[in-house]
Amino acid sequence: MNILLDNKWDSGMSEFSIDNLNSVDCILHGRKTGEGFIPYWTEVSNNPNDGEHKLGKRFSEIPNAIFSNTLKKSKWANTTIINGDLVQAIKALKSTDGKDIIVYGGDSFVSSLIQYDLIDEYYVLANPTALGNGRQTFNPLKNELELKLVTCRPFACGAVLLHYSRL
Repeated sequence: MNILLDNKWDSGMSEFSIDNLNSVDCILHGRKTGEGFIPYWTEVSNNPNDGEHKLGKRFSEIPNAIFSNTLKKSKWANTTIINGDLVQAIKALKSTDGKDIIVYGGDSFVSSLIQYDLIDEYYVLANPTALGNGRQTFNPLKNELELKLVTCRPFACGAVLLHYSRL
């Protein structure tokens, strides 16, 4: 399955993102995504004239963790670098008290989480743009991944959010 997450965005998607972040106290990233995501949203949060300022503020308030074997020290506020065994680190994070953990990671990072069965719920944002190639998020799978559709939410821009839980 190839999904291209296009840059089409509308106010409904922003509102959903802000509401969804209210149940989160940690944002996980792979290195590549974290290096772009954190500086971008920090800049947005510092610019009250930006249309996504409110979302940027919310992203900046929540602690971030970047999984990386190359970065040793964080250069961003409110961000921790985690090196070492991915499975043990995620299981340790999941065992702590607190709110949910959300992942904003690239295909490689998310594929690793799927491969090791570390994801409890999936939010798939499908935009009406498709390409015939690209990285496959759900490949390789060691075992069948059984999911149940929880909700399907269309947005005015044409994107559809699919929320799945594990069976």
